[in-house]
Amino acid sequence: MGVATYIKDEKDAIKEVRLQSGIKVNPLYTPEDLVRVGFDYRKDLGDAGEFPFTRGIHPLGYRSRNWTTRQYTGFGTPEQTNERFKLMISHGQTGLNVAFDLPTQMGYDSDDPMAEGEVGRVGMAVDSLQDFEIAFKDIKLNKIGAGLTINAIASVMLAMYQAMAEKHGYKKDEISATPQNDILKEMIGRGAWIYPVEPAVRLIGDTIEYSMKELPRCNPVSVCGYHIRESGCTPVQEISYAFEIAFAYIDNVVARGYKAQDFVGGFTFNLNIYGNLWETVAKFRAARKLWAKLLRERYGVEDRKALFLRGIFGGGGSGMTKQQPENNIVRGAYYALAAALSGAQTTALCSFDEAYTIPTERAALLSLRTFQILMDEIGLRDTVDPLAGSYFIETLTKEMEQKILEEMEKVEKIGGMVEAVASGYVQREVAKQAYEYEKNLQEGKVIKVGVNKYTEGVDMEVDLHEYNEAWAMQQIMRLKELKKSRDNRAVKEALKALEKAAREKRNVMPYLVGTCKAYATVGEMANVFRDVFGEHREPSIF
Repeated sequence: MGVATYIKDEKDAIKEVRLQSGIKVNPLYTPEDLVRVGFDYRKDLGDAGEFPFTRGIHPLGYRSRNWTTRQYTGFGTPEQTNERFKLMISHGQTGLNVAFDLPTQMGYDSDDPMAEGEVGRVGMAVDSLQDFEIAFKDIKLNKIGAGLTINAIASVMLAMYQAMAEKHGYKKDEISATPQNDILKEMIGRGAWIYPVEPAVRLIGDTIEYSMKELPRCNPVSVCGYHIRESGCTPVQEISYAFEIAFAYIDNVVARGYKAQDFVGGFTFNLNIYGNLWETVAKFRAARKLWAKLLRERYGVEDRKALFLRGIFGGGGSGMTKQQPENNIVRGAYYALAAALSGAQTTALCSFDEAYTIPTERAALLSLRTFQILMDEIGLRDTVDPLAGSYFIETLTKEMEQKILEEMEKVEKIGGMVEAVASGYVQREVAKQAYEYEKNLQEGKVIKVGVNKYTEGVDMEVDLHEYNEAWAMQQIMRLKELKKSRDNRAVKEALKALEKAAREKRNVMPYLVGTCKAYATVGEMANVFRDVFGEHREPSIF
C-alpha cells in the first residue's frame, strides 16, 4: 500500500520517484517514451467505447451518463439501515452498497453465542427474509441496484434478495443485485471465509449459473481486488490477482458446459482508488484493456458488452488516517478525482471519519457531495478520457500492463489462483508487501501527511457513530418471535431439500430461494453447508 517513494538530495530536490508497482517515473516524458514502450494508438488506446476500451466503455463517457454513486451503507437493525438508505437516496445517491454485520457475514444468527457483542456493530444485522423485507421497504428495486457486500454466504443473500423482491411485488427479471461473492479474496486478504476452497468456489459457480438463467439483470460476482489492496498488495498485484480470481470462477462455470461469453458479462469488479494519482489512473486504463484482450484470447469472447470491465472503483480506506482526520476530506476528493479520471462506471468513497467509526450522516453526505461537485461543477463530464495522449500517462499505462501480465504469470506457474490460495503463496506475497509498506512508513521513505510529516497542529474531535446495545436486543427478540410464528415444519423440509441438493452437487440456488421464503434463518442455511462441506483451514504462510 501507499504512494510513491522519493529519493531526494541535500537541497530537497527529487532525485528519483519509484511507484509502488516498481515503475520508475522519469522527470520528463516525450514522444520517444511512447516509441520505447511500443505504443500504438489503435491497439493500445482506440476511441472510447471501442476495443480494447482503454478510454472507457461508453463512447461519450460521462457526457452520456453520470457515474453511479453507491456509498457503503448499513448498521444496526434493518430499520436503521432502511432509514439511512432513504436519506442517501433523497440526497442524490443512485445506487445502494449494503454493509452487513460480522455475524451475518460469518453465517451466524444474532442469538448465536458467537455473535455476542457484534450484532449490528459494523453493518446491518440480517437473520431472515423478514429483515430484508424491512431493510428494502419502499426502495424502488426496479430503479436502484443494490450491491450486497458479503462473500461466504453470498449465495444465501442473493437468494434472499430475490425472495424479498418477489414479496414486494417485483419480477425477478427486473431487479439488479450485485453480491460481492468473492471468496478467494477473503482467503487472501480479509478472513471472512467459512467453507473450504473448492466447495466455496462451487457455490459461486452456482450463483453465476443460476443468474444466467433466472436473474438476467443481476451481477452474480464482484471480484474484489479492493480488499487485497487494503491488505497490502501493490496496484499491479491488485489487478493481476483479481483477474486470476475471475478466471478461476470462469473456469468453474465453463467446466459445467457453458461458454464464457454466455455469462462473463455479468462479472463486475470492486477495485481500489487509494494511492498515487497517476499510478491509479494507469492501473484502471491498463486493466480495462487487459480484461478485454484476455477474455478474447483465452475464452474466445467476442460480444462487445461481454468484454467490458465493469464495476465500482472506490473506497480508499487505507489512505484515511486517524491523525488529522479533516485531511481525509481532501484525500477523499483526490481519490474521487482519480476514479473519475480513470473512467469509473460506479464509485463509492470512504468518509473522513471511517478511521474511527461507521460514517455519521454528516460524513456520508460530505462524501456524496464530493462526487456531485466533481460531476456538476469541476468539468469531469466535459470530455472523454481527458488524460489520453499524455506522453506520461500512455507510457505508464503500457508499463502497468506489462507488470500486470508478469505478476499473472507467477500465479499461473503455480497452477492458477485456487492452488495459489490453497498453498498460501498469494497470502505470503501480500503480507510481504504490507510489511515493506509499514517499514517504509516508519522510516519516512513513504510520506503520510499528519502521520510522519507535518504532524503538528490540526487534530480535531470526531463525532462517533455510537453502538447501541438495544439494537442487538431488538434483533434477537424479532428472531425469537419469527421462530415461534413461522411454519417450522416447512422450514425443516426446505432445509432438508437444501442439504440433499448440496450433497448431490446440484445447483443450490433454487433451494435457497425456497428456504428463504420459508423464513429459515441465515444461521440455519449456513449450517447446512457447514455440515456438508466442513470449514476452511488456513495454510501456514510464515
